[in-house]
Amino acid sequence: MSRIVHVNGAFVPEEEARVSVFDRGFLFADGVYEVTSVLDGRLIDFAGHARRLARSLAELEMENPHSEDEWLALHREIVARNGLTEGMIYLQVTRGAADRDFAYPEGVTPTVVLFTQAKALVENPAAERGLKVVSIPDIRWGRRDIKTVQLLYPSMGKMMAKAQGADDAWMVEDGLVTEGTSNNAWIVKGNRIVTRQLGTEILHGITRAAVMEFARLAQFEVEERPFTLAEAQAADEAFITSASTFVMPVV
Repeated sequence: MSRIVHVNGAFVPEEEARVSVFDRGFLFADGVYEVTSVLDGRLIDFAGHARRLARSLAELEMENPHSEDEWLALHREIVARNGLTEGMIYLQVTRGAADRDFAYPEGVTPTVVLFTQAKALVENPAAERGLKVVSIPDIRWGRRDIKTVQLLYPSMGKMMAKAQGADDAWMVEDGLVTEGTSNNAWIVKGNRIVTRQLGTEILHGITRAAVMEFARLAQFEVEERPFTLAEAQAADEAFITSASTFVMPVV
């Protein structure tokens, strides 16, 4: 049985899903996305993802086609239609379809796509063995806080890591770690947890925010600042956070 996906207001079998070849997400990566995890059929940290989506759209001067309640209803419906108990929901909003021009037109209807991916999130072998990471230079654009679909370099970074026998790459700018290819980077020294502060240099991770709150409740000292590769190598522990991996150790 094929998945049911959502395209521009309609739930259809994945084989019938269609998006215009003139869509600016396809031509210019002019769009944003969110990934929300599902455990036991329940959405994890949905409100945080909805807020970040709204912020990303606003930063790119794009219309938000739905209210938070409407987004929630769509997410719940696609979970129900696919019988998803564990996995992820991918949501993408692009500026819409128009004749190809760098200057985007006004009044274009955004393109909205949602689909599910079944995936084992809790029983993840990588969580048992830990991740091996390498470092690569961070040459992305300067607005990494906007969750755009411009993911070519992170994808290349992931492949560079795999070519070296590693699982992922931590990106480095001016001698300081920014983040992983699709996650926030952390180190632990004694009772102190260190992760880069929020800014335009990194994505404002939803799982990052949750971990910071849990760490404070557990009376860990949380230090928000950049750290070097040397600090990471000398750390007692290191880990990553993301919506699809939650917390994953780095070895």
